[in-house]
Amino acid sequence: MSGQADVKSIDTLAFVKVALVSFIHETGQAIAEIELEGRRGVDWITVDRAAHWKAESRRAADLVNQSIKDLEHCRTFKKVGDSRPACIDEKKALDKARARLAYAEKKAEAVRRWTPVVQQQFRETCVRLVHFRELIDCDCPKAIARLERMLQSLDAYREVSSPRPSAGAGTTSAGASVTRQAAEEPQTAANAEAATVQPDTTPLEKAP
Repeated sequence: MSGQADVKSIDTLAFVKVALVSFIHETGQAIAEIELEGRRGVDWITVDRAAHWKAESRRAADLVNQSIKDLEHCRTFKKVGDSRPACIDEKKALDKARARLAYAEKKAEAVRRWTPVVQQQFRETCVRLVHFRELIDCDCPKAIARLERMLQSLDAYREVSSPRPSAGAGTTSAGASVTRQAAEEPQTAANAEAATVQPDTTPLEKAP
């Protein structure tokens, strides 16, 4: 197994860290919005619609009672001799009131039937959101801390693998060059002087 790290780009880890921080922030806001909108929906069904259709049922029942009274009044006071009046309008009004009452009672019954179902589903959703929030609040910061340690280790490794030349080494090399030059200059001067004072040992020709 190789002991070398195959790192393509350190900047990618930094980008992942920033993206993870943004994910935590945006996810927290999204969870809060889901909980708020879910609560509004549950309240609209279990509170608003329940009160609405209960009131509608009461008004429809009152209208039915009033339509019955109107029909009885028509049959009693509009009777001519032994002939009974048709009271067509009153009958139509009564049928319409009864249909309205049946519709309101049907809606009220639907609200009563679905109220526990909606509440149970919302509670289960809230439990899942709590687990997801724990994941975001606990595991994501751990991942960010691990990425930070990785970035610090890689930065330290990069500094060690490519050290800069120190100023002392350059000064030492320069001093050594000056020393060598100073040592060579006297030797060159001595050689030149010796060549100047050396006597001519060439044999002279005898005179005839």
